[in-house]
Amino acid sequence: MHISEAQKIVDQWITTTGVRYFNELTNMAMLTEEVGEVARIIARRYGEQSFKKGEEDKDLGDELADVLFVIICIANQTGVDLTEALKKNMQKKACRDSSRHKENDKLY
Repeated sequence: MHISEAQKIVDQWITTTGVRYFNELTNMAMLTEEVGEVARIIARRYGEQSFKKGEEDKDLGDELADVLFVIICIANQTGVDLTEALKKNMQKKACRDSSRHKENDKLY
């Protein structure tokens, strides 16, 4: 699936099943909540915290998809073409960081 296709699919779902987009502030709060759920899994699966009983089977992929869904919602409702935004962002990183990471002794 291409990013533009994902944006269309999310928009179609929102306007049919979801009725309408939540406002931008609500979606920002929802994004924060979803990122927190990803952080919770990461902290327990890869960090030093332990899962509470019954939380062991949390699906990281599902939680990451929730984050992506809300990001796409925010992009759609604010008129951001994520394909173009990502292309520009990668170009920025390519220029700005062309040697930065290779010269970082901490990465070796």
